[in-house]
Amino acid sequence: MIVNQKKIEGVAESLLDSAEVKGRSLWADAGRRFVRNKAAVGGVIALALIVLFTLIGPSFAQWSNEEIDWAVLGQVKTMGAPSFESGHYFGTDDLGRDLYSRVIQGTGVSLMVGFIGSIVAVIVGTLYGAIAGYAGGRLDNFMMRMVDIFMSVPYMFVLILLLVIFGRSLNMLFIGIGLISWLDMSRIVRGQTLTIKNKEYIEAAIASGVSNFTIITRHIVPNLLGIVIVYASLLIPGLILTESFISFLGLGVQEPNTSWGALISEGAKSMQYGTLWQIGFPLFFFVVTLFSMFFIGDGLRDALDPKDR
Repeated sequence: MIVNQKKIEGVAESLLDSAEVKGRSLWADAGRRFVRNKAAVGGVIALALIVLFTLIGPSFAQWSNEEIDWAVLGQVKTMGAPSFESGHYFGTDDLGRDLYSRVIQGTGVSLMVGFIGSIVAVIVGTLYGAIAGYAGGRLDNFMMRMVDIFMSVPYMFVLILLLVIFGRSLNMLFIGIGLISWLDMSRIVRGQTLTIKNKEYIEAAIASGVSNFTIITRHIVPNLLGIVIVYASLLIPGLILTESFISFLGLGVQEPNTSWGALISEGAKSMQYGTLWQIGFPLFFFVVTLFSMFFIGDGLRDALDPKDR
């Protein structure tokens, strides 16, 4: 009897342990898997350091981003190199402006374009796709055909055309990127919504008289957060690349503002004079940020994939 009692207690304890494991939430489970992904954690650390550099870096700057050091103007090859004595930690550009301050400004602008653009894409695309998928029928067909029409137009051509016609400004760059960046998100969300809307809890909400808008915002959208977060993390580097390419062509951020693309473009023009620091420092932050975001996106995708649970 004592032996049987011990066996029963052992089985009960194992059942309790398994119940505790099964009782973990999706987000807790995903967090554990994400932390085990060394590349994703490294990406988070690298991105956090870059953001921290953007926030506290100006406190250590001895020159502003617009101030010209007349002592090195025209002598970039010999006197514009990185130097702590002169206060130019990253050197100067060909106009004698402090590259350290300009890299900080460019980092802030490029990150702002990426993060704000992705937020706009997530909000607009999620609501648009959720409404189309939940409504179904003719409304769904009309809304998705509009998405197909917009996606058939060359995105880069439209963005360049807007900047040329309405002026090359940061605000117009935000508008141009925001007009198109939500289209892929809407298609992804719409496909997921078609599956979710047939679940039992959605039918229960409909039977209890909950309005369609409430069902979309409180029942459908929260269950899409996993895929939305993953797509947003992968969308940010794409938007940063787009902004950098436009600025590299000279159509994006204009003086006195700057971005990674503009700094890389300026550095590429002066490479023949041996001033590699002009392209090296902005390119370093650009590459590290992109790789960090891709690693984070892959880590989130693996962590939130239900097949890996």
